[in-house]
Amino acid sequence: MSVAMIGGAGYGAYSLVGSSDDPKTPKARTVVAEPPSAELAANGSKAFLDAWASGDLEAAGKLTDDPQAATTALTAFKDKVKPSAMTLATSGPATAAAVAAATSGSPSAPPKATASASAAAPAASTATPPPAGQVMMAFKAKAEFAGTTSTWSYDGFLGVVKMSDGTASVHWAPSVIHPHLAEGETITAQPIFAPPSNMTDRNGKSLASYASLTSMLAGIPKANIAGDPADAGNGVVILDAAGKGTPENLFTITAPKPGKPLKLTIDGALQAAAEKAVLDQSQGGRRKAALVAIEPTTGKILAAANAPATGFNTAFLGATAPGSTMKVITAAALLEGGLSPESPMPCPATTAAGHTIKNDFEEPHPEYTLKDDFTNSCNTAFVIEGKAKLKSGDLADLGAKVFGFGTPWKVGVPNVDAVIPGAGQNPDETADEYYGQGKIKMNPLAMASVAATVKGGVFKQPILIEGLPQIEAPGKLSPDTLTKLRALMSATAHSGTAAGPMGGLKGDIGGKTGTAERAAGQATDSWFTAYRDNLAVAAMVEGGGHGVDAAGPASAAVLAVGNGG
Repeated sequence: MSVAMIGGAGYGAYSLVGSSDDPKTPKARTVVAEPPSAELAANGSKAFLDAWASGDLEAAGKLTDDPQAATTALTAFKDKVKPSAMTLATSGPATAAAVAAATSGSPSAPPKATASASAAAPAASTATPPPAGQVMMAFKAKAEFAGTTSTWSYDGFLGVVKMSDGTASVHWAPSVIHPHLAEGETITAQPIFAPPSNMTDRNGKSLASYASLTSMLAGIPKANIAGDPADAGNGVVILDAAGKGTPENLFTITAPKPGKPLKLTIDGALQAAAEKAVLDQSQGGRRKAALVAIEPTTGKILAAANAPATGFNTAFLGATAPGSTMKVITAAALLEGGLSPESPMPCPATTAAGHTIKNDFEEPHPEYTLKDDFTNSCNTAFVIEGKAKLKSGDLADLGAKVFGFGTPWKVGVPNVDAVIPGAGQNPDETADEYYGQGKIKMNPLAMASVAATVKGGVFKQPILIEGLPQIEAPGKLSPDTLTKLRALMSATAHSGTAAGPMGGLKGDIGGKTGTAERAAGQATDSWFTAYRDNLAVAAMVEGGGHGVDAAGPASAAVLAVGNGG
């Protein structure tokens, strides 16, 4: 039992620097390939565990092959987990299968991914990689905590290596503290909350009947969702360095109160409409479709639906070209650059950018203005004017400044952030981006946010759970640009390519169609983004043809329900 003072032959010097014949030139201790004997390994592991258990963490660190990293990590464990007492006892050699099962869940499971540095696992470690000759040892750990009789017991493992001076050292790794702790992770005690008893929409109605939400909401961490501090317990968890992952609960020190319903921002009426819309436009789920609805004034996600309902979450995780819905951002860049809706922008039948770019209509329109090009979705005019007035990286800069792209969003479930390539693209790649092709990647969540930003006038990061932090965009469109961009989207909804689906909708409406090219021989993806009063939507139907054909009717069906609050 590791409660005694450090002892054992060969452990009088803890430094990794040993003596030599000349005291002025110390000889460095290094790990050798030869494994330590069974007795040396047992003594080495016991000495380390004794020092750790007694609280002499500096001495424990010096009994490893990386004293600085070990001492820092052991100190972080003491300060963050705060055990009132530690009991550590060796339990003999460990098999490779036992170590694998403890560190990754099963002997055949892959090792945990390495993250960036944290206090509990410094990235500046200078430890030598473990040689094949290290001897794995097992130990029993027991941590006690003040104010409770709860005792945390677990099996630990460490490797022992032989040093060049004939002594043994523990090979330092974060997993010495706990088998699940990986490089870049932190182990700590923090408030924990019970899983929510169920999830409801913003009006308190159960979401259990919405098939499209079932798999999506499985991504919401069921525990550790912040709640009333009075309901919290306390537990030992492992956190990743970025703070984005779900905490891994290791031990409950004090139990939290039973969970309460978790109210999401979803609106049941809009969710029902969204699920029916994507089901209808996906031909009963035979082709992939997704739709997201957002409240422009708050960023709250009011609906999110996928077809197939239990398949891939295209709404949040999709990453494909958005077609001409991207012209909302390109038009904003051109307007910010000094153009007006009445500025001449001839629309030829074709233009070149490493390949021939065409429009969805064959006849040229030399008389077109920016307004005509936007409302009729002329690709060639946007490419020509973009090449003349913009440069590589301008769309990415505007996307970051105004639309919140470039900084990860934490919406409440896993999501893929939009990609607008920065400066450095060649002229042909940049030209493709002006009409939503090339390397631009979007999903309905991102494009619904674009429409919401235009309607609301300022970016509100989408969220699915009330109270989540929302990043802010560093800027916004000028009032003049915003007025003109809204006018372009309104004209498109009333008399342009979006007029068919949006005909008959009352209120302040605006929209933009998109037809995204895919691989040769594949039908184009149908995209649509629009708003009506305090509701913005975006939809995508894979292989759905033009934006007006499939995504448009899906979006209009949800807009017709409206945001009744």
